[in-house]
Amino acid sequence: MRITILDDYFDTVRTLPCFSLVDSHQVQIWNDHEQDSERLVARLQESEALVLIRERTRIEAQVLDRLPRLRLISQRSVYPHIDIAACTRNGVVVSSDQHPDTPSVGTAELTWGLVLAAARQIPQQMQALREGRWQIGVGRTLRGKTLGIYGFGRIGTEVAAYGRAFGMHVLVWARDEARQRAASLGYQAAASKEQLFRQADVLSLHLRLNAHTRAIVAATDLALMKPDAVLVNTSRAALLEPGALLQALRAGRPGMAAIDVYDEEPLRNPDHPLLQLDNLVCTPHIGYVTRDDYELQFRAIFEQILAFERGSPINVVNPEVLTPRPA
Repeated sequence: MRITILDDYFDTVRTLPCFSLVDSHQVQIWNDHEQDSERLVARLQESEALVLIRERTRIEAQVLDRLPRLRLISQRSVYPHIDIAACTRNGVVVSSDQHPDTPSVGTAELTWGLVLAAARQIPQQMQALREGRWQIGVGRTLRGKTLGIYGFGRIGTEVAAYGRAFGMHVLVWARDEARQRAASLGYQAAASKEQLFRQADVLSLHLRLNAHTRAIVAATDLALMKPDAVLVNTSRAALLEPGALLQALRAGRPGMAAIDVYDEEPLRNPDHPLLQLDNLVCTPHIGYVTRDDYELQFRAIFEQILAFERGSPINVVNPEVLTPRPA
């Protein structure tokens, strides 16, 4: 099969042990990002299988309708960036392993790194040292503080455990079933979303982005936070109401944020308003970008390609595409 892999920025995939699974195939790897539909169609014209690295590239109808050879999109996790209806219309199978039993350790660890970086002003202190200044402020310890977890899925559960290990009081707001599970693990379930935002010293978002969670965090929610609290977002930028984070940080509630996700990605504008703020710690969506996570991700992706090649596709998002159409 002719396989195309997009957005492998550091040419990492071919160095993974699992790459041997597709040794017998013709694999084209692109190391830059391309979203222009004309150029994307040109890149994918000969592709039979397309491999996506999470949500880096949107695959829309205007592209899919012009790729007659494409038969499979293989990826891992959620797929809001793929026009599933257009895939089905064009006879393209979408296989996407949801890995329900595999925690996203890389993202959870980065979340905790951002918590520590914000609490102790690590990036700001490092920059000051490079500029010849010695100690620019006083940080905060985490022990005894309240860690708010909004969403208690795989990543939220991991982060809650880190908070407990650091001696924090963990407060959870999520769906009823998830709050009950949190309580069964010894965490406190918040009585309301408002309580979570008012009481948290560190509040970390761990929700999947969908129609129900888009803009679920409003400016009014952020205004409830303490002036010395930290908001952490390693999930999706669109969980927040557009412009709400910038407005809140300028107003000083919360006093600081630490984020790994943005409304527009990749973000390459150094003059972006968020990047001008001193009370923001930020990273370029690297939560899942570790060699260990890549090996897990691409092993699943390549196994999906091999299953499709055998005629028994797995983890199919649009199973109706497998049903023969009436003659």
